[in-house]
Amino acid sequence: MTTATLPYRVTPARVLRSEWHKLWTLRSTWANLIITSALTAAMGAGLGAAYDGTGEGRMDTVLFVLLGTQFAQINLGVLGILATAGEYSTGQIRATMTAVPRRLPVLWSKAAVLAATALPLTLATNLLTFPLAQSFLTGTDQSASLGDPGVLRALTGNAAGLTLLAVLALGIGALARSVPMAIGAYIGLIMILPEILAMLPYESVDDAVRYFPGKALEALTTAQPMPGTASPGTALLAMLLWTTATLAVAATVLRRRDV
Repeated sequence: MTTATLPYRVTPARVLRSEWHKLWTLRSTWANLIITSALTAAMGAGLGAAYDGTGEGRMDTVLFVLLGTQFAQINLGVLGILATAGEYSTGQIRATMTAVPRRLPVLWSKAAVLAATALPLTLATNLLTFPLAQSFLTGTDQSASLGDPGVLRALTGNAAGLTLLAVLALGIGALARSVPMAIGAYIGLIMILPEILAMLPYESVDDAVRYFPGKALEALTTAQPMPGTASPGTALLAMLLWTTATLAVAATVLRRRDV
């Protein structure tokens, strides 16, 4: 008489748990998140302490305080890229796809775990950084409170935008399958390409550039919408479309290409 062994079932919950474990057992994840929060808070406090109100032109208060999120764009993007392209560079992706032959649950789980990590981290950092910086800005033209119109929306919008950028970077990593190539493509899309296109003497190009991910993040980070930028709602929609499209292409490539 033989005893039948039940096959190990691959379920969405188990794939999700596996990806959560992989992300959080890496020391680079902890270092990345700590550095991201620390740089954002430190730069916000430093700018607040150094500001004397003599600058030309008034920048939006939330955008001014959260200038440190420029570092967060890179740090969280690298974290997203390492979650996918990093596995290709180490060869671990073969074991992952052997365990999950359908493949796509791996991509969705990676994206969900990264979003669940990035959103609360960035939101908590923003809610800490803003009052910290404002403690130095009392009495200046940059003085504001969390209850002022648009402030909480901008702090939350920035966190949502950074989270979408991290997931977008994850999709780029899945497409490039190379950490250096993915980082180059990500930085090019977020920071370099919009600036190059903005120099072209075409109004239609200027209109399109405002919906690029980096520019859309700036629009999300302003308490009061600025002229020549997308509205917060449109900016969020643009970032959702960029991220969704990148993940959709990555999913198609993942299904058709060999690991």
